[in-house]
Amino acid sequence: MTTPRDLLIVALGEASPPEQGDLSLALAGAELIDLLRAQAAALDGERIIPGYRPAVTDRLLDEAAGALVQQQPYESVEDWLWRRGSGLFTTYLSALEADGELTRERRGHWRPFRTGELVLTESPARRAAADRWAADEPVLAALAETLGIGEEPAGEPRTGGLRDDGPPADESVETVLAAVHDALSELGYQRQRRAIDKAAFDNVWRGGDG
Repeated sequence: MTTPRDLLIVALGEASPPEQGDLSLALAGAELIDLLRAQAAALDGERIIPGYRPAVTDRLLDEAAGALVQQQPYESVEDWLWRRGSGLFTTYLSALEADGELTRERRGHWRPFRTGELVLTESPARRAAADRWAADEPVLAALAETLGIGEEPAGEPRTGGLRDDGPPADESVETVLAAVHDALSELGYQRQRRAIDKAAFDNVWRGGDG
């Protein structure tokens, strides 16, 4: 399993999972961290430098490696999150369903043609993600924390104490985590602005009464 798949499984196990847009951005960050650690990419400041194309068994992570910008000026981490993250939640959700990690819960025998809610199945992948989560693995925990998952509130990105269990240096991982945090903050601001604009429009439509 990969970090984005583990992150999505953990998130879907929450009583109130994060917003899809938030998850998409975090999944893109998780992909980049896995690529960095596989030496499929490196960071030069905040620019993503493509590395060698490793043999990746996970289809979506292989797609992510192929999606890296190959020419200078290379893409920034921020731009990667927004570009790669567009609709990424739905992509990973479909992949988990195709792999049998998710199933559609039937709503009742009297409505056999109505598809139900997607729920996690008991599977080795789910147990592996749960074990990684229970072990408080630093990267998974930090990404989850940016989404507000876990005991600690989502505030400043959790970057301290990351284990250096392989390339690249933790500084690159911290750069990605900080970028995910900033992107989520920007997305939250955009939602707030849309809500304010909608409220203002509704007020005008009602003739300013209220």
